[in-house]
Amino acid sequence: QFLEVSSAAWAASAAPLSMRSAVPPARGPYRGTICFFSKVVPQMNWQDLAKSAKAAGFGGIDLTVRGHGHVDPKNAAEDLPKAVEAIRAEGLEVPMITTNLLTADHPTSVPILSTAQKLHIPYLKPGYYRFKFTDLRKEAEEFSEQFKGLVELAAKYQVQVGFHNDANFFGAQTWDLDRVMQTLDPRWAGYYWDIENGTITGGGDGWRNDAWLAMSRMKMVGAKDFYWAKNEQGEWRVKGCPIGQGMCNFKKFLPMLAEANFQGPISLHMEYEVPGASVPEGLAISREKCDEVMAAAKQNLDTLKAMVHAAYEGA
Repeated sequence: QFLEVSSAAWAASAAPLSMRSAVPPARGPYRGTICFFSKVVPQMNWQDLAKSAKAAGFGGIDLTVRGHGHVDPKNAAEDLPKAVEAIRAEGLEVPMITTNLLTADHPTSVPILSTAQKLHIPYLKPGYYRFKFTDLRKEAEEFSEQFKGLVELAAKYQVQVGFHNDANFFGAQTWDLDRVMQTLDPRWAGYYWDIENGTITGGGDGWRNDAWLAMSRMKMVGAKDFYWAKNEQGEWRVKGCPIGQGMCNFKKFLPMLAEANFQGPISLHMEYEVPGASVPEGLAISREKCDEVMAAAKQNLDTLKAMVHAAYEGA
């Protein structure tokens, strides 16, 4: 017993201070912007969107500049400034826009990027590269070159591109894009990493490897939650839910962001059915139900803010 106690005491005294301390080192606060992703209320005009998001407690808007979004990409040069002006008039930021851009030569690429530069919008989310499942390696190479060309164009307009890891497309896992990403200037090319999609594709703790790989180039973060559930046919499907009620391990992920001193925008998504207001994927809801959606958004935001504070500054 004496030898065991002595050995344990010696090991404790010889351990580095960082290992001996029971209290983790204090981190600085999160100074970025938690944004409301405008996708779920496409029928709201810009003024109502801004007022509702501000009332809920958001600091900014992740604005959709794509089909069926808040700004028609074909009219971006004219309408994006108007939308941003309306949002900023309420004291909110527009640190990022969500687009469907895939290539540098698309007719809307230059108008969107040049307008974003004029409006000092620093971050842009591109669209999704869909596999045809004929020759995945060849398709991946083509997608990588298209993304590379888009980033090079964006760099000319000083807009940072964050690649979104959607579970249904190329780049679902960071490894898919890593080779080409390493050839691109980190000032303009990085990741818009989504913990839900990372957990869907990585399962268990596999998402941590993916998040770690993306961390040095983390531009934006997507926040939403889910769990697996069987449908009426007995098939397992993704079931969206409020933040903190699903499988996504925010208690492990957010401290990773804090350790990396991530200060980019966090976009809060809502891809689940809100009680009293159906919000199925890709469909609009009636105007009278927007209040219910924004009330649910506030609840999600309050939960997220508390978790971010605990990760960055301690509970």
